[in-house]
Amino acid sequence: MTLHISEAEVRSLLTMPMAIEAVEEISRRQAAGEAVAHARRRIELPGGFFHYMAGADFTAGFVGMKLYTYVRGRLRFVVPLFRVATGEMAALIEADAMGQLRTGAASGVATKHLARREARTAAIIGTGGQARTQLEAVAAVRKLTSARAYGRDAARREKFCREMSERLGIAVQAAGSAAEAVRGAEIVCTATTASQTVLYGADVAPGAHINAIGANHAHKRELDDEAVARAGVIVVDSIEQSRQEAGDLILAFAGDEARWGGVVELPQVVAGKARGRENDAQITLFKSNGIAAWDIAVAVRVFHLAQEKKLGRELPLWAGEAGEPAGSY
Repeated sequence: MTLHISEAEVRSLLTMPMAIEAVEEISRRQAAGEAVAHARRRIELPGGFFHYMAGADFTAGFVGMKLYTYVRGRLRFVVPLFRVATGEMAALIEADAMGQLRTGAASGVATKHLARREARTAAIIGTGGQARTQLEAVAAVRKLTSARAYGRDAARREKFCREMSERLGIAVQAAGSAAEAVRGAEIVCTATTASQTVLYGADVAPGAHINAIGANHAHKRELDDEAVARAGVIVVDSIEQSRQEAGDLILAFAGDEARWGGVVELPQVVAGKARGRENDAQITLFKSNGIAAWDIAVAVRVFHLAQEKKLGRELPLWAGEAGEPAGSY
């Protein structure tokens, strides 16, 4: 039987610390060759896109995909999770909240390994749902004392700051511009749908760590050339995927192939196989596009939690079928 786990159930089960732990562990497994991720692909539709990306955690014994559509301004996410040993679909998980948490968690893992240990101040550009999990993740790995947030909509910006101040127990203040938010911040996150620059290198303080999670198309960017050039360490989730859709790097590198040679993957940093921050004055950059290994990692965690708490409902997929013999297609 396949366990269907709803969006509401995911929200009741998965916490940010759990998601950070899952993403960090799958990163170590990737570095050891025990987990894999295939880059995202897109099919353009008349009114939007269909996206798919696959990954496997061989140690945990699961393989799966994240599938989602963007049609008429609305996103719909689902993760089918299969058992490696039997090929059966173990779970079908609604994955909007799960995706937000795993993306935030990845920035949390990157911040844990790249930001200065004593970093206490953060800035967030963007005030949507993903901005919330970005700030929550950063606060989970560093003892923040304050944060500043900027978004174009003033009312939404104020609401974001009130809610995040209450959630995190620190002062989250609204900034009048992105530059105002960023100046002096030790950790900077960009979480926008912008196609043009929102973070300028001139505003970034020495020693800052940047998590850039928007701009996952080759022609879009959140960071200007200077912000990328000032980074002494550039880390991505997947170099293959970044070459396809990390507009921040594609545009900043401007066809200079040699610059990709200095980019390293997060799993290698987490496992200690690639260098991270070397000194407190260095600016570090994590460019996140999102990879399926993270989705599989948190999906497995959600599946096990749902089983423990007897949540979800069984779907009788392929019930009673012995299966077709190999080669009968």
